[in-house]
Amino acid sequence: MLRVLLALAQGFEEIEAVTSIDILRRAGLNVFIGSLGRDLLVKGAHGIIIKADLLLKDFNYVADAFVLPGGLPGAENLANSELVNNLIIKCIEQGKIVAAICASPAYVLSPLGILKGKSVTCYPGCKDRLVKDAVYLEDDVVVDGKIITSAGVGTALQFALTIVKELVGEQAALKVKNAVLVK
Repeated sequence: MLRVLLALAQGFEEIEAVTSIDILRRAGLNVFIGSLGRDLLVKGAHGIIIKADLLLKDFNYVADAFVLPGGLPGAENLANSELVNNLIIKCIEQGKIVAAICASPAYVLSPLGILKGKSVTCYPGCKDRLVKDAVYLEDDVVVDGKIITSAGVGTALQFALTIVKELVGEQAALKVKNAVLVK
């Protein structure tokens, strides 16, 4: 079974995280919710507390995809984590998917240099933080190689369905899409 690691840091965007977890699990993927902190309970940007499955530092599998919700200060907390940065680089080196939404493409991925020459999107208010040689698109979701980026809360469902499509195929994504009544 394919493994997906989703990182939660204090101040994450709840809709982006929960939508991704839910849709990926509906597709039959083994989703691990990893807490960046020292506690399994992680408080989102709007006060909702989610219980992670494990501490991010204890994830000892190879992830087929690494998902980074946005939100502030969640994206800043992810970006300031050497552990998160190392996991992203490891995924890229192994040809695995790295998926980031909202502020995370700009705050987390861009400083690592992995967006150079890539087509990406992010929350419009964060686009100035992207490296200058990334190609910013105003699309809801952008896939460029193994990097998936998305604009924000309103695109979370499409973002999650795109991750499903990239991991297990269009039929699996269509099945979930129809089951949750996405038009």
